Amino acid sequence: MVLAQRFPQGLWPLFAAFACSGGLTLYALALAHTNHTPVLWLANGALIGWMVQRPLRETWPVLVAGFLGYFLAKLCLAEPLVPTLLAGPCHALETVIVSESIRRRFPQLSARTRFIDLGRVGIVAALASSALCTLILMTILQRWSQPGLLMGLNTVFRAHLVGMVIAGSTSLLLVNRTFRQITPYQRWPLVRDLSLLTIVTVGAFVEARVPIAFMIYPPLLWLVFRHRFVGMVIGMAIVALVITLVTTLSIGPFNLVAGVTPAFRVAMAQVFIGVSCFVALPVALALSEQDRLRNRIRESELRYRMLADHSGDLVMRIRVDGHRMYVSPSVKELLGWEVDDFQDPRPDLIHPDDRDRIAAEVVKLRSHGGTTTTYRLRHKDGHYLWIEAFARLVPSPDNDGTMDIIYTGRDVTERVHFEQALLESQAQLRTVTDNVPAVIARIDLSERYTYINRFVEQVSGEDPAAMIGKTMREVRGAALYEHLKQYLERAYAGESVLFEYEATYGGKLLHFQAHYVPDRGAEGRINGIYALTTDITHIKHTERELLRLAHQDALTDLANRRYFSERMPIVLKHAQQRNMPVLLAVVDIDHFKTINDTYGHAIGDAVLAEAGHCLQRLVREGEVVARIGGDEFVVLCNDIDNAKQAKAFIHSLWERLHMTIDAGGTPVNVKMSIGAALCKHESSADTLMKHADDALYMAKEAGRDTYRFVVHGFDDDEAPHLQRA
Repeated sequence: MVLAQRFPQGLWPLFAAFACSGGLTLYALALAHTNHTPVLWLANGALIGWMVQRPLRETWPVLVAGFLGYFLAKLCLAEPLVPTLLAGPCHALETVIVSESIRRRFPQLSARTRFIDLGRVGIVAALASSALCTLILMTILQRWSQPGLLMGLNTVFRAHLVGMVIAGSTSLLLVNRTFRQITPYQRWPLVRDLSLLTIVTVGAFVEARVPIAFMIYPPLLWLVFRHRFVGMVIGMAIVALVITLVTTLSIGPFNLVAGVTPAFRVAMAQVFIGVSCFVALPVALALSEQDRLRNRIRESELRYRMLADHSGDLVMRIRVDGHRMYVSPSVKELLGWEVDDFQDPRPDLIHPDDRDRIAAEVVKLRSHGGTTTTYRLRHKDGHYLWIEAFARLVPSPDNDGTMDIIYTGRDVTERVHFEQALLESQAQLRTVTDNVPAVIARIDLSERYTYINRFVEQVSGEDPAAMIGKTMREVRGAALYEHLKQYLERAYAGESVLFEYEATYGGKLLHFQAHYVPDRGAEGRINGIYALTTDITHIKHTERELLRLAHQDALTDLANRRYFSERMPIVLKHAQQRNMPVLLAVVDIDHFKTINDTYGHAIGDAVLAEAGHCLQRLVREGEVVARIGGDEFVVLCNDIDNAKQAKAFIHSLWERLHMTIDAGGTPVNVKMSIGAALCKHESSADTLMKHADDALYMAKEAGRDTYRFVVHGFDDDEAPHLQRA
């Protein structure tokens, strides 16, 4: 009965708190057991949405239900009983600190809540509570004397802080209707944008060869721009889920770090999730605050319109000499003055900083017949009000040939304050976008730039202010514009376009990835496009370097077996098309094992390196030279015309491969055995390699330090006096 009174909407909050706490505890412990270190602790933040609605004396059953869910999850995983019982109140304390900090500052969350202040209070409370909870947990688990204390503190603290921010924001979104009002028109775009973020995040973190984790930021920020707080909360939940899963599965870009350990991989995952959260959260808060202020201004304008319809504005008829023929009764309500007190000119009521400007407006009124201005007038009690004044010259109703001034003034103090706050919010948003590591621009339907952030200065050196109002052709140049035009047209047609291109700035060739997204109005009509452009030059350089390392032998700088295996079928196919033979020579260093055992591996490596350099000097351009084994090299040629020429080449190669290496004052004579095969009409790389290996075997059987040459697929008159395969 007591619980029913405390929760008139039913007991579902208690069951939900129990299920959320238990499920998230199981999830966190499963991740921790798999990674041998805590990754994300979400259970504490999951209760925030219910806890901030009422005082603690009324919501403590939710806290108890969450503790029971946590305790049952611990028992299911056979966790030690005593630490579990001691840690439970610690987790509850973390939840209470954050929820009470928010509730005391914001007793009632509504559409009028200042989101920036809400975010500031929540982050500070999360930092303090996570730090306190970390210290208590380390004491309970008796880890102060264990090695790696600092790493453990950092890991537990990050797990609690990031988990509190993500789960707490999600809980507020799900429980409080103010934050989750989504119109039917917004629902499908939200699903679409969340799907895009999910696909990009999964792709970026499943790809383990190239570090492209930064690719999640354009769709994440786009989600925040389009859907504000809702998009940020759900988007960060998706990002956190994907990252924790790939980290647990030991895949993704974090494995590119040499010698990475599970603990370090978890730390990188926590840092990445935290950075992503603290990149998206300020943008979401600033945009939400901007929307709130815009709504307040809209409401204010509607209220002032109603007052004007009921003659609430100050209306005066003034003679040119300043004498007031009529003053509306609203002056009492507006400025506190009686009508009789306002009949004579009162320039002393104008704010001193506005008097010169008002004098200039009066001159303008007399010369142009009308003016509009905003200035400050002193109220009878001493404070100043912002008055929006409309003045117009009209013929005097006295029919004396003179002109009178019809003056209408309304109190716009609140609107001015809101506009000033909106300007401040826009400045905060611009600060955020100017420091995002990507060029963010808006282009209207006439292909003119209406906005671009300051990051463009770092990329191209252009002044963003000078680009506003110019067309894309004028800014990017005719050649680059022609390349970008096709993507621009697709975006104007309603398609979201992701592509890469190259451009030269400051004499350097740069690589970019661009995402063109249509800018749709409230009715779904396209008003322009948003362009998010990221400099990926360093990624392209990394890709080329990785490709080079994948195909090059580190010791000899020759091609490796992988490159040779990829090139050989291509060479054979090309030779068949031209009806030309292919020569493959396998070079083996005689008694290399003896050299290694006698003089050491350093001398062995020097022999291999010198042999590789010698082969590289002896072959011609276009011929493939590779090291395919320990002391085994190959030479592949497809520009040999006949068998006689091939044999001469092999003989010359064998003669010039004799070398002497200095082994600490002792000369080491190095000799080679070569097996060569010249084949025609051969399409199998394995068969060609077998012929060459057979020839090498014959050379070794003949006593080494020699070569043997075989031919295959030739007529008798084409290869006389040669050993046949």
